Amino acid sequence: MKTGVMICGHGSRSQSAVDEFKVLAEKLPGYLPSDWTVDYGYLEFANPVIRDGLDRLRDAGCDRILAVPGMLFAAMHAKNDIPTVLNTYAAQHGIDVRYGRELGVDPKMISAAAARIRDAVDRANATLGDVPLYETCLVVIGRGASDPDANGNVSKVARMLWEGIGFGWCETGYSGVTFPLVEPCLQHVARLRYRRVIVFPYFLFSGILIDRIYGFTDQVAAEYPGIQFIKAEYLGDHPKVLETFAERITEQVGEVPPPNCAMCKYRVQVLGFEAEVGAVQESHHHHVEGQGASAPGSNVADCKLCDTFCTGLCRLRDQDVQPHGHVSHAHDRGHWHEHGDGLPHFHPHSHDHDHGNNHVHAPYPHAAHPLGPLSALKSNKKS
Repeated sequence: MKTGVMICGHGSRSQSAVDEFKVLAEKLPGYLPSDWTVDYGYLEFANPVIRDGLDRLRDAGCDRILAVPGMLFAAMHAKNDIPTVLNTYAAQHGIDVRYGRELGVDPKMISAAAARIRDAVDRANATLGDVPLYETCLVVIGRGASDPDANGNVSKVARMLWEGIGFGWCETGYSGVTFPLVEPCLQHVARLRYRRVIVFPYFLFSGILIDRIYGFTDQVAAEYPGIQFIKAEYLGDHPKVLETFAERITEQVGEVPPPNCAMCKYRVQVLGFEAEVGAVQESHHHHVEGQGASAPGSNVADCKLCDTFCTGLCRLRDQDVQPHGHVSHAHDRGHWHEHGDGLPHFHPHSHDHDHGNNHVHAPYPHAAHPLGPLSALKSNKKS
């Protein structure tokens, strides 16, 4: 039996992120058996798409494919979208396609993250002078999802880094979807008055979201010149990351492969998300599959709302905002307005939309949280 390995990436409108994922995929064979063939593909935006990578493995004579999500944590992409693509392909071509776990909370991943953070601390000490760790606040920024399992894992990673290294305090924020987002998180941290703040994006690759994290860091730092805001590097292709990827692949051929997504809101009732148990497993990204990194929105220069970096405002405002603040795009369907307190309030409507197969997104129950995506409303360009 010839074994193929399929690394399933998310994809990005940022060419640098696509290039970095490719580099990681090209380094991975060095961590695997020499007779295994490795390929990769993306779920959305970038090329090649996942099907293209599967085709190449099948053409190479692979009759067993070990696939893994090229993602830190399991949310909708890893739990629904990618498995749908893999299962559909396996059924169409009669090939054995297995699916492993996400990278998850793993000692090797914690080690890689700690290395990036310690590098940032050492760099700051060398250029700005020593500041005790007890007088330093760590801020860990995760991707953010509509899945509390994935969001909770970011918090667990943050706690392990905080306690393992010994910072004075730690806060967790997210780049999108959930709360608190980067800017309100950093504003909160600034009020704690620690001498130094280390901002660490718990991300695999660069891209628009990394630019957003660093952009908001610079913005808040300008408001608080008495605090040192230090930007740590994201994970990238750290050797421990590659080792974890290799383990997620090889463990699939063990005697008892570990389960993927053990605390899945689609399998068990999770607080606040009970209605999503048993949801149909389907991909929600066919309408952007294969779009290249040059797609609209990939460059801040294309944005009419942001000045220097992508703030996420386009998620609320670039989809034909109607009078009274109604948003026509179904992903953000609802309306926002002020209630006299100076804060934007969001009222979500039904969250279904039709791209040809009538698939339905469950609404995120905290879409109206003032520290979530709506916090981007105050960052729009001044006319």
